Amino acid sequence: MADTHSQSVAYVRESMVPQQPAPVSETGAIKWLRTNLFSNWFYSILTLAAIYVIYLLLSILIPWIAGGVWLASDIRECRAITGDGAGGCFAVLEDRIWQLLFGFSYPSEAYWRPTLALVLLFVAAAPVLFASLPRALLIVTALYPFTAYWLLWGGTILVPTFALVGVVAGYFAYRALVDRSFALGFFGGVIVAFVVWWLAGFVTPALSDVLALQAVQSRDMGGFMLNLILGVVCVSLSLPIGIVLALGRQSRLPIIKGICVVFIEFVRGVPLITLLFVANVVLAYFLPPGTNFDLILRVIIMITMFASAYIAEVIRGGLAALPRGQFEGAESLGLDYWQSMRLIILPQALKISIPGIVNVAVGLFKDTTLVSIISMFDLVGMIRGPILASTDWNGVYWELYGFAALLFFVVCYGISQYSQWLERQLATDHR
Repeated sequence: MADTHSQSVAYVRESMVPQQPAPVSETGAIKWLRTNLFSNWFYSILTLAAIYVIYLLLSILIPWIAGGVWLASDIRECRAITGDGAGGCFAVLEDRIWQLLFGFSYPSEAYWRPTLALVLLFVAAAPVLFASLPRALLIVTALYPFTAYWLLWGGTILVPTFALVGVVAGYFAYRALVDRSFALGFFGGVIVAFVVWWLAGFVTPALSDVLALQAVQSRDMGGFMLNLILGVVCVSLSLPIGIVLALGRQSRLPIIKGICVVFIEFVRGVPLITLLFVANVVLAYFLPPGTNFDLILRVIIMITMFASAYIAEVIRGGLAALPRGQFEGAESLGLDYWQSMRLIILPQALKISIPGIVNVAVGLFKDTTLVSIISMFDLVGMIRGPILASTDWNGVYWELYGFAALLFFVVCYGISQYSQWLERQLATDHR
């Protein structure tokens, strides 16, 4: 029996064959190309067509940039140097770069102030955006709005200082009264803050020279700096207001729900440019004669209202996506409404709403260019107004608008990349 079995085995390997490398077509770049670009005949045609389009664009763009002129006094000198006009006239950027960034009227000797405010913005935003950083840095975040106001608008440091004191006093009043009632604590804190600010109005004029910087009027703000101011302030304000509106729309109190529904539906049904015209023209008719209501403040209010309505709907979608069991679980733990929202419901809803919130934020930042319609000289307003209206650079379009597009792309792409990183950090599934 054993002999029969041994005779039936034709060959038994006594040593292992050395491992051979995988075929070249199944590894590295060739594998990636076959999988992603040439997996079938349809994708292969699309890939070749895309390569051809990219080739056409680069064949125009590269000579235009490489043959560009960076040193010239006006467009006529640029055209004389390029000859056939194949190169770009980038000398306009070198000549008007400060106007594009800071506006036409902002004092040149004070350019360091908005630059420092921008640097401090990254420092202040870091502990909010990245939870791994020390929580002590949140002190910088809390102080930043008052510091940035003093740097940008100038004047005595007592103005932002008293504003900070009012906020702190209002916070302590809220903490003292919130145990009795949330409404009592909230309105009590607001009243205390306004009282401090009202009293500060009698003190600051007498001490206007204390640590004072050169005062800059809002009408002198311009360039990309104005877009950043509007974008950062409006996004920062619209997010908490949008959360309140979303919660109010789901409230069981008919009056609160009705107010939030009317506000959201009305603002979402009106174009932003209409709200900006209201801020620029119509709002002045409702103010007492002689009242000076800062135009930038009016624009911030309108843009914030517009963005808040959209963010409210995004967050409402996140709340609706949560299972009913989450709400019931919070109630079973004995949590009240605000505790359940703060600890259980809103963290999950905001996580779901991150793509929508970022989409609104990116759109809002780009929409800040609409202020050029109401004669505010932001980046686009500077291009359309003082620069192209001058005889020196009239006719230079692609270079200026390309530079504006590059600045907006860098900011918006950075926001998008951060949101994707945050989604990966908050991911709890294991797909």
